[in-house]
Amino acid sequence: MTQMIFVNLPVKDLDAAKAFWEKLGYSFNPQFTDPTAACMVVSDSIFAMLLTEEKFKEFATKPVADASKTTEVMVALSADSREKVDEVVDAALAAGAVEPRPAMDLGFMYGRAFEDLDHHVWEFVWMDPAAVQG
Repeated sequence: MTQMIFVNLPVKDLDAAKAFWEKLGYSFNPQFTDPTAACMVVSDSIFAMLLTEEKFKEFATKPVADASKTTEVMVALSADSREKVDEVVDAALAAGAVEPRPAMDLGFMYGRAFEDLDHHVWEFVWMDPAAVQG
């Protein structure tokens, strides 16, 4: 069985968070979605569990971070091309995200980041396959 990852993130407004990610082309698995949680499908083995803060607190043993004031996590996802990086981040900005820093262009690697509506940092990165195979 393929190992999967479930990134659990607290959100202030679950409906707004779902609408934001739907604008970027992501879908939600209804089997694991209810009024307190939404399972965003990133790939066949990667999921983001968007949990209301109240639901998140049921699992957390420490206070929930205020991501507008401190960096709690940076989720990095690969992209198939530089153009795809720009497409996703530009769509996020149009949907209300904020770009916290300029694009990173190292030639063999290109990436951009955005903060979603709850200030979680998402990075999309393309790496030249020739450079990776090195």
